[in-house]
Amino acid sequence: MKDEKLVRWSVSNMNTYIFMYIYLLIILCSNNLASASIHYYENQPFIPQSDAFFFHGGSEGLYASNNNKPHNGDSFIRFETVSFQRTAEFAEKKNSMQSRTGLIEAIVFEVKDRERIGGAFLNSSSICCTPQLSQDGLCTVGEVIIHKNSDNPDWPRRIQTFFEGTKQEAKMGTVSVEINSTGMYYLYFMFCDPQLKGTVVRGRTVWRNPHGYLPGKMAPLMTFYGIASLAYLVLGLVWFLRFVKFWKDIIQLHYHITVVIALGMCETALWYFEYANLNATGIRPVGITLWAVSITAVKKTLSRLLLLVVSMGYGVVRPTLGGVTSKVLILGLIYFVALEALDLVQHLGTVDDFSSRSMQYLVLPVAFLDAWFILWIFSSLSRTLEKLQIRRSMAKLELYRKFTNYLAVFVLLSIAWIGYELYFNASDKYNELWQYAWIIPSIWTLLAFSLLAVICILWAPSRNPTRYAYSEETGDDFDEEAISLTSSVKVTGDVTSKLERKDLKGSSSTDHIMALDVEEDKQE
Repeated sequence: MKDEKLVRWSVSNMNTYIFMYIYLLIILCSNNLASASIHYYENQPFIPQSDAFFFHGGSEGLYASNNNKPHNGDSFIRFETVSFQRTAEFAEKKNSMQSRTGLIEAIVFEVKDRERIGGAFLNSSSICCTPQLSQDGLCTVGEVIIHKNSDNPDWPRRIQTFFEGTKQEAKMGTVSVEINSTGMYYLYFMFCDPQLKGTVVRGRTVWRNPHGYLPGKMAPLMTFYGIASLAYLVLGLVWFLRFVKFWKDIIQLHYHITVVIALGMCETALWYFEYANLNATGIRPVGITLWAVSITAVKKTLSRLLLLVVSMGYGVVRPTLGGVTSKVLILGLIYFVALEALDLVQHLGTVDDFSSRSMQYLVLPVAFLDAWFILWIFSSLSRTLEKLQIRRSMAKLELYRKFTNYLAVFVLLSIAWIGYELYFNASDKYNELWQYAWIIPSIWTLLAFSLLAVICILWAPSRNPTRYAYSEETGDDFDEEAISLTSSVKVTGDVTSKLERKDLKGSSSTDHIMALDVEEDKQE
């Protein structure tokens, strides 16, 4: 009783800490929200680099404008209400009669032209123009060195904003840069004058694709989640019809599977509507996003718990989980917290195709817990198969062997895809393969759906639930296969005598199985 109270108390307190932790994450993320491809700058400082100062204003994959199709809009980067605030100390040192007392440049370039920014093409480490380079007619003193593209002389684009007299603020005005070539685009605000040190940037920039405000990296995911939601709907409809048809023979495990299917439908539908609304309005619906993130975390957690309890033989080899119930629940809660934290930071932070290094610290706990789940699942499967072999329950043994084989294939595919994902991210340092990045998360969704479909097929409701339902009998193969096949036939005297003989000779086997159950609870 004391142990049970201690477990309940620890789980209750863990729930409190979980909700507090998630609430704090939401508050922290809400301070860095972005509306679709709208990047906000709130007194952001410039960072020194070589002989210049810069601020990364955003980077996204953009498709070229297609003016031949009236239903498509232009693709552009628009500067709205962007202003720069310098310190009063340096502003007062300037002459009030001068029209230009400081220069800040907004530079937009495609990632393939990154070497054209600075003096790399001149074998120089300088970013700003020097008097010597100015005398050679290569650049202007005080400006960032840009080597124009001979095939497209307008790129990289340079937009200049000047401080006037002793004013502390310089406003950029509304400027639009049209995108006529598909690619990954970067925006940097830069200046070369050391006296502008301490300057901050305010305002926002709007990045738009021809079909809407959804970043190019995320655009295909809207279509994918639409198709995925239909796939879950079809799976749910087939499962529901079979569930209703054999509702008298339903076991507890079928309810768990039903919940996971329902959560899968809600998850994919919410993500589709989240992307659709974001793409159409340019404003990220925080409420829908929070629901989508939370339901995704719940669904992934319950999916892993479903695999774990199935592997333990819940409802098939054992009627309850016994002493490991609290351990399973605690592991599920910890996994939910780690996954919720990762998804909140990923989806409620600034929308940008430039990957954040801080995400790696949140990925590691999730990866560790996934590995823990895999080890526990396969060790539980091994013990379940051993029990079924001892009981000579051939129908259940065959079922679990199929499940083990399928699960092993999915784990191997997952490991292979993790390796490819690491290679993809390592080899694509500057996100040049952004048009294919959507495949990475979509494959994980596809693998999860396929594994759920396999479980639905193996544990589908039927008139013959004894092939996987738990029973107290532990004899030879006759008890669960012969009876299930002759359920409508009256049991004869020969059958009765066989069952009696089975009880006598199976007593030692029963003792061994009970000992195995107790030992398993201790180990788990």
